[in-house]
Formats: sequence, C-alpha cells, structure tokens
Amino acid sequence: MRRRRWLALAVTGCVLSGALVAACSSTPAATATTRSTTTGTLRPGAGGTHVAHQASGHGPGTTDPSCLPAQVVAGWSVARRAAQLVVVPVEETDVEAAAVSMSWGPGGLILFGDSAPDDLGSELHGVTSSALDGVPPLVMTDEEGGEVQRMANLVGELPWARTMAETMSTGKVRALATHVATKMLAAGVTVDLAPDLDLASGPGPDAIHTDGPRSFSPTPATATAYGEAFLTGLEAGGVLPVIKHFPGEGSATANTDDAPASTPPLSTLQGADLLPFAAAIKAGAPAVMVGNATMPGLTATPASLSEAVIGGLLRGQLGFHGLVLTDSLSAGAIADIGISVPTAAVQAVAAGVDMVLYQSDTPDTTGRQIVAALVAAVADGTIFTTQLDAAVLQVLQAKKVSLCPG
Repeated sequence: MRRRRWLALAVTGCVLSGALVAACSSTPAATATTRSTTTGTLRPGAGGTHVAHQASGHGPGTTDPSCLPAQVVAGWSVARRAAQLVVVPVEETDVEAAAVSMSWGPGGLILFGDSAPDDLGSELHGVTSSALDGVPPLVMTDEEGGEVQRMANLVGELPWARTMAETMSTGKVRALATHVATKMLAAGVTVDLAPDLDLASGPGPDAIHTDGPRSFSPTPATATAYGEAFLTGLEAGGVLPVIKHFPGEGSATANTDDAPASTPPLSTLQGADLLPFAAAIKAGAPAVMVGNATMPGLTATPASLSEAVIGGLLRGQLGFHGLVLTDSLSAGAIADIGISVPTAAVQAVAAGVDMVLYQSDTPDTTGRQIVAALVAAVADGTIFTTQLDAAVLQVLQAKKVSLCPG
C-alpha cells in the first residue's frame, strides 16, 4: 500500500461452481448483526497472552469453567469495547507518540514510514506494555514487497509480488515470507497487511491504478497459488496475514486511496477477481481487508461500508468467519464523497467490520472521535450491542488473548 492503503479473516469451506462463487456447503454464516458472542473460550496459541479480568482461584493450566469471554466483554463499558475496534496510525520513527492512546485502549496500531529504527521492538514494547487492562494492541504494517515495505531495513528486501510470481517458485515465496515474518515478529510487529490478492495487468501503483506489480498476476490461478504461499509463510513465521483488497480492486476505475472508484460488475468479479479470495478463505485465511471501491450489481457505496458486501457476500456467501478490517477510512474514495472518518467507522461497523483503519494528522484525537461516534451509534441503535461485542471477540481472538484465567 502507499501512504493510505490497507485488509483481514478465518473460515468455513466454500466451493466454486465453474467460474462462479457458489454458496457455502456449511451452515450459513451469521451476518454482522447475528454473529455469536457467547461460544467458546478464547484460548491463546503459542506466544499468546492470558489477560485475567476475574479472580481465578484455580491453579496453573486450568480455566475457570464459569468464565466466558463474552461475559467479560459485556462487563466492559461501551467505550472500552468500541476502542478495541480502532487501529491508531503512528510513524515508525516516533512510536512513543502512540503512548497517549494506550490509556483508552485501542485494538491496534499501524506503523507508517520507510525505514524503521533499529530498536523498534523495544520502543513498541515500551508503548504497548502500558495498554489498558494489559490487553495489548495488534501491531500492523504493510510489508508486501517492492516499494510497499515499511521495515525493509530490519527484515530484508522483498521483490514486488509480480516479480516473485515470475521468478520464484511458490516454495521459495513461502520460505521468504516466513523469514520476513520472523523478523517482523522479533521487532514487535504482529500483523502484515498482505498478501494483495487483486488481479492487475496494468501499471501502478499510481493515482489511477491501485496495484500494478503489487498484484501477483492478472490470472486467478497464479494469484491464488502465490498469494497462498505468501500467506502460509507469514503464518509459519508467527505473523497474522491479511488478504486484500476484497472483493478485488485490480480493475477498479481509480486508485481508491485518491478518489472514488468502481470495480467491474459483480457478475464479472465472480468469474475472476473474487476467485483468489474465495480460495484463500476456503483454505483458512484468518483476516480480510475490505476495499473502498463500489461494486455495480451489489453496492453503490464503498465496499468497506456495505452490509451487502461484508455481511452478505463475504460472511454469508463465502462463509468467512474471521477478522474483517477496513481499508483506510480517510482515503479519497470516502473523503471525496463527504463522509467523515467517525461517520465512516460507524457505517463500517454497522456493516459487519471488526476493525477500522484511518490516517490523520491528529491520530489520537481522531481515534477518540471514532470511539465517541461508535458509543453514540450503540446508544441510538445504529449498531447493536451484540454486534459490537462480536467484533471485540474477533479482535481478541486475533490477538490470541484470553480474558479467562488459567
């Protein structure tokens, strides 16, 4: 991504019938307003953090059977819950600037820049160790390859995605992504907003074209194979991958960072651009970033703000049950149609998004404004409390954080 570009997941299986995306063979996915908030205990995987909010009374290695994460979350204030949906931007050369936001508990930080400090890991630890209630933020950045790298000086140079697909085997791409992820994790970064699964045959990235060589290939099968290799490599290195920019912006009419844009019609996407996303979701991709282009035949609003895209297509038809993030809500595709970041955040969460991304010259102030807008939306019924809680639980699951002692 350039200055303003971003995406997230986990799933059940869907099948492709010919070139069309068919309905899932499993139980239909719940929409944003009906996703369960009561099942399961969020158990951390390797390296996960236990965060106890209740007295345990149980020995090590046990979990209080009466504790449900949903019940713990329900005990938080609405503002505390809303904050977990917010990803605050910060320059990687000034990580300490994010310390002021830790007091209200944002769910994530996203790093910008093109040369990370050598001590990035210790700087991030110094900031995130003061996170509200000990619930750490996800730390994100864009490490795609080519000119879209934030910390190449720490993790090593990555070729453009197109170059990888043209010159490397999928096995070598997987190994390279694992190496990069290991370095990212060592520097305190837990989420890579990659791979880019868009299909693009033209130039870019520029004001007209989102992708160019950021795309592995204009051919669905190649983009799918190399995107999956990059994704599984990141996971093997301990970093959460985020596929983007759903439902595919490779043939969009403009770069949504800069201006409103439209994808080809849904009927066209089903035979091309949607295929790599459907395959990645079926294979278990854990997070999806939804883009900001409109989709003729499905939505006249940006996809990131559309329940038809998120609750209908992504969660319902494709059966995706993981973490869903927006692309930047301060992008031209949204700002140029007169929607403010806080208002866009409300629309995105109401549509079924779990985390919202943005850019701002005053990131802490904007983050607090987003929280206030979400709180007001819950109060007036625009966002259901169950919907808010479901998003919070998705975020905690992505963090591998357990709210139950043990």
